Amino acid sequence: MIEICPEHLEAISRQAERTYPEECCGIVLGKIGDQGKTVVEVWETLNAWSEEKWAEFPGSGGVRGKERTFAIAPLDIIKAQKAARDRQLQIVGFYHSHPDHPAIPSEMDRAIAWAVYSYIIVSVSEGKALEVRSWCLDDAHQFQEEKILTNA
Repeated sequence: MIEICPEHLEAISRQAERTYPEECCGIVLGKIGDQGKTVVEVWETLNAWSEEKWAEFPGSGGVRGKERTFAIAPLDIIKAQKAARDRQLQIVGFYHSHPDHPAIPSEMDRAIAWAVYSYIIVSVSEGKALEVRSWCLDDAHQFQEEKILTNA
């Protein structure tokens, strides 16, 4: 389970609409407890995907544009890790959008995913955010849907 406030979900959805038809992305900071993850902050990042640099990435399916793929720059992840550590938080997940596709992880999403983290995906159709779902990897490196609990 991942607990997140409506304002954070709204911020993710607005970023997804603003960046449409490209995928948006960002980092989720919070805490991991016995009952799941609690989101404290979402960090908007730029989609750093580069067709030239990543065309040979395993699972990428060859050259793909930002309309179907995202990447978060390593420096953005390092900055988020430092900020989280300084505030006694941690990175609990990542988010991105699926323009004109369902909020279901792709094979590329699975190929680049890490265990423990939540992966929040927002489906955007014709520039309008429709559905937000969260996923995490199981022991077989397959995505399982994670319940989103909204707090006030």
